[in-house]
Amino acid sequence: MQTIISKLVNMESLGDERGQLTVLEENKHIPFEFKRVFYIYGTISGVRRGFHAHYKTRQALICVSGNCKVHLDNIGRTEEIILESPNTILILEPNDWHEMYDFSPDCVLLVLASHLYDSEDYIRDYDKFVEVYGE
Repeated sequence: MQTIISKLVNMESLGDERGQLTVLEENKHIPFEFKRVFYIYGTISGVRRGFHAHYKTRQALICVSGNCKVHLDNIGRTEEIILESPNTILILEPNDWHEMYDFSPDCVLLVLASHLYDSEDYIRDYDKFVEVYGE
């Protein structure tokens, strides 16, 4: 099975003395059509979120306020990403086990998902994840 790598994308910030603006367009800046949008906020200190991968859903994670860390594991590599700018997008591929943590008190993590919620699309057991995406 081919491993697709999650990646960071830096967006252009447009602005002047009135403030800043960042534009996101599906199939252009976000490399997929998004069918679901949600955001995570008010996360208590020390709490980790995520602990799953997907069979098909791709996601774009944008920290629109504050900051947080994302642990990625696609069996071939592990990586820690710090999201701390609304101009930086993490394009998260289905084959990355991911955990979000170290949320700042003002963190708002916006997520654009390629598919509607489907509990069958989630791999919530790490051993099953290794079975599905392992070499």
